[in-house]
Amino acid sequence: MAITYVPGTVVGPTGESETLDFLVDSGATYTVVPESTWRKLGLRAVRTQRFRLADGTLMERSVGQCEIHLELGDTVTPVILGQPGDQPLLGAVTLEELGLVLNPFSRSLHPASALMA
Repeated sequence: MAITYVPGTVVGPTGESETLDFLVDSGATYTVVPESTWRKLGLRAVRTQRFRLADGTLMERSVGQCEIHLELGDTVTPVILGQPGDQPLLGAVTLEELGLVLNPFSRSLHPASALMA
């Protein structure tokens, strides 16, 4: 399995921002913002949701919303508000909102061909 990181900037509601190196995980549903970052930027939970980890473990996390800026585009996206030890992760919802796909061979992001049907 290839591991891919991309730099991205997270922007909070006051306009304050922080640049992170996101692990790209197209198998994860949502993007994760580390606790220290979301607290610094003033992100707030809009709901809680249950998630299942790859090992089958169930967990509940708060979900908020923020702007994310990548080299290939910008979007407002739901994000998991990380807990201590959580690392920045770029998930499928954010990738789809940006119209991006992960090429596992080159380990890079590329614009996707969208289908209107």
